[in-house]
Amino acid sequence: MAGTGDAADDAELRRLRWRCRRGMRELDRLFERYLDTQWRKSPTAERAVFLRLLDTEDDKLWHWFMGHETAPDASLQALVDRIRTLPP
Repeated sequence: MAGTGDAADDAELRRLRWRCRRGMRELDRLFERYLDTQWRKSPTAERAVFLRLLDTEDDKLWHWFMGHETAPDASLQALVDRIRTLPP
Protein backbone atom coordinates (compact mmCIF):
# COMPACT_ATOMS: atom_id res chain seq x y z
CA MET A 1 0.00 0.00 0.00
CA ALA A 2 1.46 3.37 -1.03
CA GLY A 3 -0.10 5.63 1.61
CA THR A 4 2.07 4.83 4.64
CA GLY A 5 5.40 4.87 2.82
CA ASP A 6 4.54 8.10 1.05
CA ALA A 7 3.57 9.78 4.33
CA ALA A 8 6.82 8.65 5.95
CA ASP A 9 8.82 9.86 2.93
CA ASP A 10 7.05 13.22 3.02
CA ALA A 11 7.73 13.61 6.74
CA GLU A 12 11.39 12.75 6.19
CA LEU A 13 11.62 15.29 3.37
CA ARG A 14 10.09 17.99 5.61
CA ARG A 15 12.69 17.26 8.30
CA LEU A 16 15.49 17.33 5.74
CA ARG A 17 14.21 20.58 4.24
CA TRP A 18 14.44 22.14 7.68
CA ARG A 19 18.00 20.85 8.10
CA CYS A 20 18.90 22.26 4.68
CA ARG A 21 18.18 25.78 5.86
CA ARG A 22 21.60 27.34 6.18
CA GLY A 23 22.95 30.80 6.82
CA MET A 24 23.51 31.33 3.11
CA ARG A 25 20.77 31.42 0.50
CA GLU A 26 23.09 29.90 -2.10
CA LEU A 27 23.65 26.80 0.04
CA ASP A 28 19.90 26.59 0.71
CA ARG A 29 19.21 26.52 -3.01
CA LEU A 30 21.85 23.88 -3.74
CA PHE A 31 20.55 21.57 -1.03
CA GLU A 32 16.90 22.15 -1.92
CA ARG A 33 17.62 21.39 -5.58
CA TYR A 34 19.14 18.06 -4.56
CA LEU A 35 16.19 17.23 -2.31
CA ASP A 36 13.66 18.16 -4.98
CA THR A 37 15.25 16.26 -7.84
CA GLN A 38 17.50 13.52 -6.44
CA TRP A 39 16.70 12.46 -2.87
CA ARG A 40 13.82 10.07 -3.55
CA LYS A 41 15.76 8.15 -6.21
CA SER A 42 19.14 8.22 -4.44
CA PRO A 43 20.63 5.00 -3.08
CA THR A 44 21.03 4.61 0.67
CA ALA A 45 24.80 5.20 0.52
CA GLU A 46 24.36 8.53 -1.25
CA ARG A 47 21.68 9.58 1.22
CA ALA A 48 24.14 8.90 4.03
CA VAL A 49 26.74 11.12 2.34
CA PHE A 50 24.12 13.88 1.95
CA LEU A 51 23.34 13.67 5.67
CA ARG A 52 27.07 14.04 6.36
CA LEU A 53 27.07 17.19 4.22
CA LEU A 54 24.22 18.56 6.32
CA ASP A 55 26.35 18.02 9.44
CA THR A 56 29.17 20.11 7.97
CA GLU A 57 29.76 23.75 8.91
CA ASP A 58 28.51 26.34 6.43
CA ASP A 59 31.91 27.93 5.84
CA LYS A 60 33.42 24.57 4.84
CA LEU A 61 30.46 23.79 2.61
CA TRP A 62 30.77 27.17 0.92
CA HIS A 63 34.45 26.61 0.13
CA TRP A 64 33.72 23.13 -1.22
CA PHE A 65 30.80 24.22 -3.39
CA MET A 66 32.70 27.22 -4.73
CA GLY A 67 35.67 25.01 -5.58
CA HIS A 68 38.08 26.89 -3.29
CA GLU A 69 38.77 23.73 -1.30
CA THR A 70 38.25 20.01 -1.74
CA ALA A 71 36.29 17.96 0.75
CA PRO A 72 38.57 15.67 2.78
CA ASP A 73 36.59 12.58 1.75
CA ALA A 74 36.14 11.42 -1.85
CA SER A 75 32.48 10.51 -1.37
CA LEU A 76 31.71 13.98 0.03
CA GLN A 77 33.54 15.63 -2.85
CA ALA A 78 31.76 13.47 -5.42
CA LEU A 79 28.37 14.51 -4.06
CA VAL A 80 29.39 18.17 -3.87
CA ASP A 81 30.41 17.97 -7.53
CA ARG A 82 27.16 16.26 -8.44
CA ILE A 83 25.02 18.83 -6.62
CA ARG A 84 26.97 21.69 -8.21
CA THR A 85 26.11 20.39 -11.68
CA LEU A 86 22.37 19.90 -11.10
CA PRO A 87 20.33 22.16 -13.35
CA PRO A 88 18.48 24.98 -11.59
